Amino acid sequence: MKIGLIDVDSHNFPSLPLMKLSAYHKARGHDVEFCKKKKHYDIVYKSKVFTFTPDINYMPKADQVIEGGTGYESPVVLPKEIENICPDYNLYPQYDEAYGFITRGCPRNCPYCVVTQKEGPISKQVAEVREFLGGQGTIKLLDPNLLACKDREKILIQLAETGAWVDFTQGLDIRLVDKGIVQLLNNIKIKIAHFAWDNEKEDLTAQFKLFRKHTNINDFRRRTVYILTNYTSSHADDLGRVYALRDMGFNPYVMIYDKDNAPYETRLLQRWINNRRIFGNITTFEEYDRKRG
Repeated sequence: MKIGLIDVDSHNFPSLPLMKLSAYHKARGHDVEFCKKKKHYDIVYKSKVFTFTPDINYMPKADQVIEGGTGYESPVVLPKEIENICPDYNLYPQYDEAYGFITRGCPRNCPYCVVTQKEGPISKQVAEVREFLGGQGTIKLLDPNLLACKDREKILIQLAETGAWVDFTQGLDIRLVDKGIVQLLNNIKIKIAHFAWDNEKEDLTAQFKLFRKHTNINDFRRRTVYILTNYTSSHADDLGRVYALRDMGFNPYVMIYDKDNAPYETRLLQRWINNRRIFGNITTFEEYDRKRG
């Protein structure tokens, strides 16, 4: 069989489903490659993660076209025999990290996130790290809420035992962090500890202070917190979280929910915060706004 793959979102981040599909079909002796417009295939797989990503503007030449990913209204879910296969990392030779999920699901059911609807309200272990680790020095975990899993302590111990650098790409739930969890995280080689403070109505200062007190990550640039703006928060709410995190020794990073329709001050806030050099030299938003004027 001739198999064509289309990474609709681009090649700026490897498509894990396509790497798994490639491994599955290659193991069966099939020819697999990224789809070429003029070539005919038995099956073409299209993977799209983001709803805002425009679809391809041509119809692939294939007997069957299968669309998958949260970017489509009715995404196809990979069957278990493909979901649990070791990805074909040769598909994206420009990347040298291991990618995968150890857990799926999240109990938070945040209205701006599709994970709970897609994967369920319970975070549960679905794989072992050895299933997708092939000797790489860095592991990029895509888990939506690993710390909500009942097996979290066992998983954190196993990650430490790999000796690899670990990037929790979707962040860690600061609401589930206690002293014991911080101590387990201290045994893992973490490049950057990502957290999020998305709901301005939640006071998470106690949890952030606890992590700051017990973590062995000394560089504040490696303690990063995503801040969701332009959803339900006001500009004052956003500034409150920014200043609180900075005062506690964390590196805030502004995420805009609807950037195209966001107010000017929110977009200006993002430019100030996310430019490390500017944020380090200008201490208040008001001062940055005056300098811009």
